[in-house]
Amino acid sequence: MFPHGTALLDAARSLGVDVDSVCGGRGLCGRCRVICAVGDFSKHAIHSRAEHLSPAGEAENQFSERRRPLEENHRLSCQALIQGDLVIDVPAESQMHRQVVRKKAEYRDISLNTSVRLHVVELQPADLREATGDLQRLYDALNQEWQLAGLDCDPAVLPHLQRALREGGWQVTVAVHDRSRIVAVWPGFRNYAYGLAIDIGSTTIAAHLYNLTTGENLATGGIMNPQIRFGEDLMSRVSYVLMHPEASDELTDVVRNGINELIADVSREADIEPVEILDVTVAGNPIMHHLFLGISPVELGGAPFALATDGALNLRARDLGLRINAGATVYVLPCIAGHVGADAAAMVLAEEPHLLEEISLVVDVGTNAEIVLGNRDRMFACSSPTGPAFEGAQISCGQRAAAGAIERVRVDRETLDVRFSVIGSDLWSDDPGFAEAVQAFGVTGICGSGIIEAVAEMYLAGVISEDGVIDGGLAERSKRIVPDDRTWTFVLYEGQQRIVVTQNDVRQIQLAKAALYAGVKLLLDRAGIEQVERIRLAGAFGSHIDPLYAMVLGLIPDCDLDAVESAGNAAGTGAAIALLDTSTRAEIEATVRDIEKIETAVEPKFQEYFVDAMAIPNKNDTFPKLFSVVTRPQSDTSPVRSNTGRPRRRRRQRTR
Repeated sequence: MFPHGTALLDAARSLGVDVDSVCGGRGLCGRCRVICAVGDFSKHAIHSRAEHLSPAGEAENQFSERRRPLEENHRLSCQALIQGDLVIDVPAESQMHRQVVRKKAEYRDISLNTSVRLHVVELQPADLREATGDLQRLYDALNQEWQLAGLDCDPAVLPHLQRALREGGWQVTVAVHDRSRIVAVWPGFRNYAYGLAIDIGSTTIAAHLYNLTTGENLATGGIMNPQIRFGEDLMSRVSYVLMHPEASDELTDVVRNGINELIADVSREADIEPVEILDVTVAGNPIMHHLFLGISPVELGGAPFALATDGALNLRARDLGLRINAGATVYVLPCIAGHVGADAAAMVLAEEPHLLEEISLVVDVGTNAEIVLGNRDRMFACSSPTGPAFEGAQISCGQRAAAGAIERVRVDRETLDVRFSVIGSDLWSDDPGFAEAVQAFGVTGICGSGIIEAVAEMYLAGVISEDGVIDGGLAERSKRIVPDDRTWTFVLYEGQQRIVVTQNDVRQIQLAKAALYAGVKLLLDRAGIEQVERIRLAGAFGSHIDPLYAMVLGLIPDCDLDAVESAGNAAGTGAAIALLDTSTRAEIEATVRDIEKIETAVEPKFQEYFVDAMAIPNKNDTFPKLFSVVTRPQSDTSPVRSNTGRPRRRRRQRTR
């Protein structure tokens, strides 16, 4: 039972029904569309009526005018309020499907210098003639053997100390954190302890479990960030908290519970108990960082984007609600600036641009792109609001990276025929056996890497102009180009459902890539350089972008393609480095202090660069290195055929 006036979306969440929501409940995205079943449902003793929902308000009416009319009894669950008994159907496209989380641990050479060390100690049995307590005798033994003076003991250890000593026949293994605090005691001899590196992304959370005595990666797991039902991108979640001030605690609880589920998963995979985990490192963007720590992100929602804290933190796991060893420590990497967070710091630690002579550009491509440029002499950083289009949101047939999502696309330059591959199958759509291979999940939509390749291939094939306009004049040449109101749409796949790229989809990708490129240009200006020598694309999404297509779109600046590589999950790798080699913690803390931060929101040239970057690949930058290996499509002034069959000159179309 829910009180009258409860939003359907809130009711669904409280029941554990994950209804998709990109815009954070503002009635903009339409992903939370549900159907009100009308009739008498005797099985449930419910008389469900459309009038048991509040009338459609301004947000739903504007959505119907702006996007597409809502069908009869279809409502946006974030706007419709409960006024009586209801049976609600959540269609498949509004359900959150399991995402393929691609944040594997990267194998790197890391010096093993962990913050937790194990020491085997033997004490004399307690004696009536000895008044010293067991803890003090343990302190004395550790100091005598390993010069660990000034130790203290975590309060969680004390209740177990005497039992461990007696069960172990007065031999115990003691875990000491940072040579200063006893965090765990076990009876007898033990030569292993475990640590966890966590990357909290706005879309996914990844955890990497390591043996702290060997440095071996034992398990890696990932989940969708459960906060995503409150909004697809970061600012949607901030908006949600602004509209529901009490929701900040809810978002904190949700992300901590998700991390605890992930801890249980990786522990099960490695066949250990979560209580054996003694050290944790955490990286995340500023909003994820604040919500994980229980800090409201509201101040990050507008200028001056003030962080509550930007320094590294050493905290107790139990104070953060993590279900691991009660004495475990959590090290949170430092943030760089208001929208350049601890994940960017971890990315720097992993990619080490601050140690190199060559100029490096490192980009974490996501809903908020974090960009770092420089070398050992100077470092610069900024963030750009790319929005969720790269994650498949705001795209007509977009979806997250799940089985059945188109992830690779090729368009024939002559026939405009399309071939593609989907997540879950190694076959391309024109390979024998493709239909059988995807039968279990079908072709369901297009994910971020797929939409990037589709738009880039359409440009190279001449389907869209430099300004991003789909050329309807090609409709006579290919049935894939179909009218769509006043614009045109390109059909990728005809099956159980039609997968298309619309004119609005192209615009969304242009807006996202223009924001990122404008941020890069500001950093280049500040550094006083025009060319980069090395580019690394990081993040769960960035690491799956083909560098060629990223450059064709103008997502990244012109560079030798051989010098553009995936950095994998650089934030997770940086968190792992900080876990396994504690000397790097001081290194990144010092490096972050020297990075020059640029706030794109107040830079006057950002808009100019943004407008130029709306063109594909760019209105002013010529990309000579790219077009030395890729054939530039015909110019907008080349002859094409009109619908009458007579040659005409293509008119340059304006960007709407």
